[in-house]
Amino acid sequence: MTNFPVLLAGQWREADAAGSFQAMDPSTGEPIEGDYPVSSRADLEAAVEAAAGAADALLDFEAGARAAFLDAYADRIDANADEIAGMASRETGLPLSPRLRDVELPRTTGQLRQAAAAAREGTWMEATIDTETDIRSRLGPLGGAVAIFGPNNFPLAFNGISGGDFAAAIAAGNPVIAKAHSSHPGTSRLLAEQAHAALGDAGLPPATVQMLYRLSHEDGELLVSHPAIGATGYTGARSSGLTLKAAADKAGKPIYLELSSINPIFILPRAIESRGEELVGEYVTSVLMGAGQFCTNPGITVVVASESSRQFISGATAGFEETEPGCLLGERVVSGLGESVDALVACGAELLTGGAPVDGAGFRFQNTLLKVSGESFLRQPEALQREAFGNAGLIVEAADEAELIEISKVFEGNLTGSIYSCAEGGDDALYASIARNLRSRVGRLLNDKMPTGVAVSSAMNHGGPFPATGHPGFTAVGIPGSIRRFAALECYDNVRADRLPVELGDRNPGAGLYRLIDGRWSGEDVS
Repeated sequence: MTNFPVLLAGQWREADAAGSFQAMDPSTGEPIEGDYPVSSRADLEAAVEAAAGAADALLDFEAGARAAFLDAYADRIDANADEIAGMASRETGLPLSPRLRDVELPRTTGQLRQAAAAAREGTWMEATIDTETDIRSRLGPLGGAVAIFGPNNFPLAFNGISGGDFAAAIAAGNPVIAKAHSSHPGTSRLLAEQAHAALGDAGLPPATVQMLYRLSHEDGELLVSHPAIGATGYTGARSSGLTLKAAADKAGKPIYLELSSINPIFILPRAIESRGEELVGEYVTSVLMGAGQFCTNPGITVVVASESSRQFISGATAGFEETEPGCLLGERVVSGLGESVDALVACGAELLTGGAPVDGAGFRFQNTLLKVSGESFLRQPEALQREAFGNAGLIVEAADEAELIEISKVFEGNLTGSIYSCAEGGDDALYASIARNLRSRVGRLLNDKMPTGVAVSSAMNHGGPFPATGHPGFTAVGIPGSIRRFAALECYDNVRADRLPVELGDRNPGAGLYRLIDGRWSGEDVS
């Protein structure tokens, strides 16, 4: 019998368990006390059935009630910040301060409050009114639960029960079934306790938020393809994500994926000549931040061969060797990083430093830097774009500027792409060529800036072409953009005024709501 219950159908109850597991302490490699259940198909079906009821019940609640829940939840997380961040640090090996307690947790509550504000205002629904035809439309809830699979590397801000996907799904009016990540079940449990209490504070249906700790692979595929599921949000490894996508696609169910990304950086010749030493520091910090376990970690850096580039590579190698390797999230991250490094070497990459696990307790890998020629990269671009998730980087040394441009044409889809150029304008023509090629291959293009940070801004695109995500038109960060993934377009043709959603009536129902009326955005009533 497992120690910890699941949050199912509006209550904490003993799981119908098909097995159990324990979280691991990455700093020691030892299990953390307490068993968590692997839920059976019976639990899955019960969750989906309860969510269907909650989806119907939520139609009777105004957006303000959902906003009140999100605000109350954020307040409860803040009030229990030390306990939640402490558990997250123990389960992930990530530093308590400043990473979790001072940065990621405030970002998490900030996302929830931004989603609450957007739900109250309503402009995200893109209410559209054509007075000549009396056709009116808006974005509304999906009519079923959103299943959310969170990743291992952000236990708070991307957690299935507290992260950006969660906030967006609730703001759009959908119930959520969260599948906790096995790396941090205790953190997810503490968050779920506060979410459940906040539902009571706001008076929302108790089954609006449910959480299961783990499912079999087969049941995960069933969940994303279930007839009663509205959509799925997934952040994690490419192979697992594509398996879920195949199941969802076969059933005609929307699924929004954030997968692998190697986030190429191009350092142009005049930039590396004028401030190479400064760039070494930025590069080493960015690649090794959080032991490289960021989805926007710069995995490949491209330079043109020169004395300045050789000094940059030498300085980066020394920086990697002088920096203490960080703690990785789990044993599988260590083995996966080793497999990727070996594969890159097999494709011709030269190992400059690192390349092996660190002996001793816990999950660590040597800071690893590799180098390959531009010619080799162009011969086998797909193989050399393999993601090495963790504290590793690959430098591609192009023979000249022409080869640099050719390299920029062969990248797969990525979340980000960065170009460092000369501040005095010496790289302008080359910048234009590289940017033209990268623009269609990345979701976010940066100039003279490392990609590691992701601001929670309405203008942010944390998405990109495949294989970074499953669809280039959506973002997982940034409200209101992220909300639209979990919404359906509702159209009303000649529907009587008293039967319309309030956002589509002639009178504008709220301050701050903008609607597209006869082709013009307006905050006024229909005249």
